Amino acid sequence: MSDKAFQICINPDCRATFDIGQVIFACPKCQSMLDVGYDWDRLPVPHRMSFFEPRWCTKGHSVEARLDFSGVWRFRELLPFAPYDKIVTIGEGRTLLEENDRVGAQIGMKPKRLYLQYEGLNPSGSFKDNGMTAAITIASMLGRKRVACASTGNTSASMAVFANKSDPPMQGIVFIGSGKIAYGKLSQALDYGATTLQIEGDFDACLRRVRQIADKLGIYLMNSVNPFRLEGQKAIMYRVLQGLDWEVPDWIVVPGGNLGNSSSFGKAFIELHQLGLIDRVPRLAVINAAGANTLYHLYEKESLRWQGGRFDAAKIGGLYAAMDESHYLPHTVASAIEIARPVNLPKVLRALDFMNGVVREVTDEEILEHKAIVGHYGFGCEPASAASVAGLRRLLAEQVISPDERVVCILTGHELKDPDATVKYHTGLDMKLAVPPPATPPTGVMANPPKKVPDDLDAIAAALGERI
Repeated sequence: MSDKAFQICINPDCRATFDIGQVIFACPKCQSMLDVGYDWDRLPVPHRMSFFEPRWCTKGHSVEARLDFSGVWRFRELLPFAPYDKIVTIGEGRTLLEENDRVGAQIGMKPKRLYLQYEGLNPSGSFKDNGMTAAITIASMLGRKRVACASTGNTSASMAVFANKSDPPMQGIVFIGSGKIAYGKLSQALDYGATTLQIEGDFDACLRRVRQIADKLGIYLMNSVNPFRLEGQKAIMYRVLQGLDWEVPDWIVVPGGNLGNSSSFGKAFIELHQLGLIDRVPRLAVINAAGANTLYHLYEKESLRWQGGRFDAAKIGGLYAAMDESHYLPHTVASAIEIARPVNLPKVLRALDFMNGVVREVTDEEILEHKAIVGHYGFGCEPASAASVAGLRRLLAEQVISPDERVVCILTGHELKDPDATVKYHTGLDMKLAVPPPATPPTGVMANPPKKVPDDLDAIAAALGERI
């Protein structure tokens, strides 16, 4: 399709290249993961990031104006694999980087040092739209009529709406597991018309099956093993830089599930540094849930490292074999990161290496407490998002991060993605049960249960601390 954009094997001993029109999700020669690569010397690249500044306010109905409205394709020169008239966009990426001193004060940051990147403001309510616009664009360029994904919720919601809005529309096929899925997310896939299949097993089982069925039936795979998904997710970092007047922060803190975001962030900064658009690189902190802590175990306990692409795959295989033997299944309230075998593990090792990164784990209790803090002092977020803020607090306590460093926490999904978790935290009531038992008293520090009062003006005023 293009000799300036191509797919390339990440294995340093292979580095085979393939046309972007080839439907492959692993290198046919060595089975390693693929990147989307570019011949930057033959592409028009801006000399400075502020080149993109005027596009924020572009108006009109031209193709360029439509792309400028997108917080992904506004930066199209940095992901130049698609002709402009072929791009499928629904206005994704118009999100907010908020300086939030109130949350910062709660966790020990100095004023004007903590920034929250609210990816829940995307059209489908999560960061997935950044990658899905890129993946659905390449699916459209390939003439695919069906797309499929395995999902804990957010991927299915995003894929379903993009498939529905492509021209012509594509059939979306969603594989969900028999474990945890937030109804707020599942409802989107159902409402947008996706065919939904529930498979016995967890997310990893679903991903294994969807990869097999996609290969056998010629259905285009939309999970983050698809390198084009990660191309779109690079734009989250471009918007962070724009929100900071093109200055590089000291730290990026991100939840770790399938590790697509953290991998794409690393690729974004590798390319920006290579192109001379930034003169330094932020550090990266990836935060696992304790109940789904594969990366933390391998990186911090087993000292698994990128090693120029020659990482010790035996350590990964050994951990996965132990999981199989013990019938291990991940378990966390943060359903979006409840993943035991993250598909982007090799790429995140590269990101951590380039960005001098660290990995931490946080408990469900910490996740829920920090979710409540974000909700109380911000816009709110899904449980997985709050892992970034909980992880930041832990890194502050360990003195890995200083309170006066400038830190960006990525909030990956909207609060209404998992309202049941919020209701249970504040009230003690489990709304997922068919017949909820009496609520247990909430124990969270930030719990804000409703007050029961009689239908009486004096009683209502008293509950408000007033008298009539």
